[in-house]
Amino acid sequence: MIGIASRRRFLRSLAAIPAAAAGTVRAATGPAARVGDAVAWRDVPLLDGGVLKAAQLARAAVVVEFWASWCPFCKRQNPHVQALHERHGGALVVLGYSIDKDPAKAREYMKENAYTFAAAMAGTDAERWFGRREGLPEIYVVDGGRIVFRDLREMFPEDVAALGRYAHRS
Repeated sequence: MIGIASRRRFLRSLAAIPAAAAGTVRAATGPAARVGDAVAWRDVPLLDGGVLKAAQLARAAVVVEFWASWCPFCKRQNPHVQALHERHGGALVVLGYSIDKDPAKAREYMKENAYTFAAAMAGTDAERWFGRREGLPEIYVVDGGRIVFRDLREMFPEDVAALGRYAHRS
C-alpha cells in the first residue's frame, strides 16, 4: 500500500511534467537574446522582394532593429537608423525587422519615410536568433556570428550614430 506522503510526491511529479514541457517549448523561442549569444544566419527575404544572403550577413557587422509602423518610439529612432545606414552602408549592414502583422503596412511605412535600409518581416528565423521582443524598438549588433551589443529602448541619436564603431573598414 502506498502511503499518503508517497502519493502526494507522485502527484506533484506528474503535475510538474506539463510545466517542464512548456519550459522546453519557451526555450526554443525564449526570451530576448543576450550579448554573447550566437546567430547562425540564413537568407533573409526582404520587404522589397530582395534577399539578404546569409554569406553577406556572416561576414559583416549587422545592426538589427525590431520596429513597428505604429510604434512612436520607433518613428523617432528610425531616421537615425537610416542615417547610420547612409553613413556606413558599405561597411555595416542595417537590417530592420518589422513586427507589424501586415507586410503591406510595413512596406508603406518604409516607402512613406524614404527608408532604404534592408527591412524584413519578423518571423521564425528572427525569433530563433533574437528571441521574443521585450520592448520596442530593440537594437542588436551581430559581429563574427555573435551578438556584441543589445539595447531594449529608444536610443538617443548620438547613441545610434555611435553604432558605426562596429563598421568593418576595408
